[in-house]
Amino acid sequence: MTKQGVNPYLPDWEYVPDAEPHVFGDRVYIYGSHDRFGAPFFCVDDYVCWSAPVEDLTDWRCEGVIFKRKQDPSNFTGIRCLFAPDICQGPDGRYYLYYAYDFMGQMGVAVCDTPAGKFEYLGHVRFPDGHYWGGKSGEPLPFDPAILVDDDNRVWLYSGFATKVPAIASRFHNLTNPGGVVIELEQDMLTIKSGPKLIFPLEGYPEEYKGHRFFEASSIRKINGLYYFVYSSENNHDLCYATSDKPDGPFKYGGVLVDIGDVGLDGITDENHARNYLGNTHGGMLKIKDDWYIFYHRQTYKNSYARQACAEKLVVNPDGSIQQAEITSCGLNGGPLVGYGKYDARIACNLWSKEGTGRYDVSGAKRKFKNHPFFTKNVNTYEPKVGQYIANMQDGAVAGFKYFDFENKNQTDTCPTMIKLDVGGEGFGQMIVSTDENFDTEVARIDIDMKQFGMSTFDGQLTKIEGTKPLYFKYQGQGAIDFISFALI
Repeated sequence: MTKQGVNPYLPDWEYVPDAEPHVFGDRVYIYGSHDRFGAPFFCVDDYVCWSAPVEDLTDWRCEGVIFKRKQDPSNFTGIRCLFAPDICQGPDGRYYLYYAYDFMGQMGVAVCDTPAGKFEYLGHVRFPDGHYWGGKSGEPLPFDPAILVDDDNRVWLYSGFATKVPAIASRFHNLTNPGGVVIELEQDMLTIKSGPKLIFPLEGYPEEYKGHRFFEASSIRKINGLYYFVYSSENNHDLCYATSDKPDGPFKYGGVLVDIGDVGLDGITDENHARNYLGNTHGGMLKIKDDWYIFYHRQTYKNSYARQACAEKLVVNPDGSIQQAEITSCGLNGGPLVGYGKYDARIACNLWSKEGTGRYDVSGAKRKFKNHPFFTKNVNTYEPKVGQYIANMQDGAVAGFKYFDFENKNQTDTCPTMIKLDVGGEGFGQMIVSTDENFDTEVARIDIDMKQFGMSTFDGQLTKIEGTKPLYFKYQGQGAIDFISFALI
C-alpha cells in the first residue's frame, strides 16, 4: 500500500507538542517543544526539527537537535525547560529562533543560516537601555513567542500568558500576567523598538470573546493583507483565532479552529463527554500548496507531559472566516485513508470510556482516569514491533478512527470482508465495530478471549461498507484489553 498520512503525523515514539509549521523553500518545517514519554513535566528535552517535502506530507525527516538548553548562558546547567518556540526568516535572510525558558522571565533568540539548524545563541530580547525584557518588576512575563516579519520588513513579536495566579509570574522580578502583548523589534531582531502593548487583556473583552478569551499559545499569520492571531483560549483545549488589519490590533474574534475533543462541534459542550481526552494544545496555521491546515497536539499517557503533533485541513470561507476543523486520523493525507490494510490503534482520533472523558490537566487525574483507556508507549510489554497502542480498554470503552474510503479507488477492486484485531492485556468479551459513534450500524462483532496476559490476534466477518465512513470499536466484556492494531482484509 502507498504510504499514507495519519495523525499523529510523526513516528509513534516522537513527542513534539506546540509545533509551529513553516514553509521554507520546498519543505515544511516543524518547530515545537520536546516532551519525553514518562517525564514528570513539560518540554524536558532539547529542540528538534522535523521536515517534509511540500509535495509529500507523509515523508517526515528528523533534522536532529537544532538547539540545546545549555546553549543559553542563563541556563548553563540545563535544568530549565525549553517551552514553545517560533521561527522566522529575518530581513537579512538568516533564520531566527525565539524561545522562553519555562517561567524564568526571559525571551531568548538563536540564529542560523539554514532553517534546519544548528542554531547558535544570539542574545535575549532587550530594551534600548540594555536590560532584558523581564528584568524589571512589573513587566509582562515573556512566554510563548510568535514572530512575524511583515512585508515591509517590520518585525513583530507576540507573547503572553493570562492567568490570575500571581505566583507563576512573580517568581522572577515580580512579573505580571496581563494577557497577550505585541512588541516591535529593531532590525537586529533583539532590541525592542516599541511595546510591550497589551492586545489581549486578562479582563474587559468584547462580548464576542465570551468563553474563548486569550490564555496562551500565541501564533501569527498574515493572509491576504489580514493578520490572523491564533491562540489557546481559557478552555485550554482549543485553538481560536482573531483578525486585524494591523499587526498590533485591535483584533476581532473569529472562532475556534480546532478542539482536541471536538468540543463545539455537533452539539458537544461537556468536557466530560468529549470525543477525546482533554488538556492543553498549541500550534499554528499553514498554507501548503492550495490548502490551509491547523497544526496542534494531543495528550497521551493520562497526562500533559507526553504530547504528540497532529494536523487537520481547514475550510476557509470566501469572506476569510474559518470553520472549526474536526479531529481525524487522516489530517495530512489529503483525504480519507484507504479502507483496506493494516492500521495501528494509535491513530484513533476519538477515545472515551463508558463514563466519558475529561481533562488530564486536573488534580488527581491518574486516580480519576484509572478505569479509562489511554494512549501509551510499549515499554518491554509486547514484542519489539509493537510501538504505541491504546491501553486499558474496559467494558464500554470506544476508539474511533476517521475516515476510510471503502470504495478503495486506485487501490483495489476488492472490498474488505474480514477484520483482524491485534489485542493484548487480559480480558474476555467482544469487540463491536460500527460506522457510527452511537453503534446503530454494526458491521462486525469479534470474540476476544485473553485468559492470560499476552498478545493475540482475533478475527471476524465484516459487513460490506460503502463510501467514506469512520470506524468505531467498542469493547464489551470483562477485564481490560490493550488495542494494538486492526487490519481490513
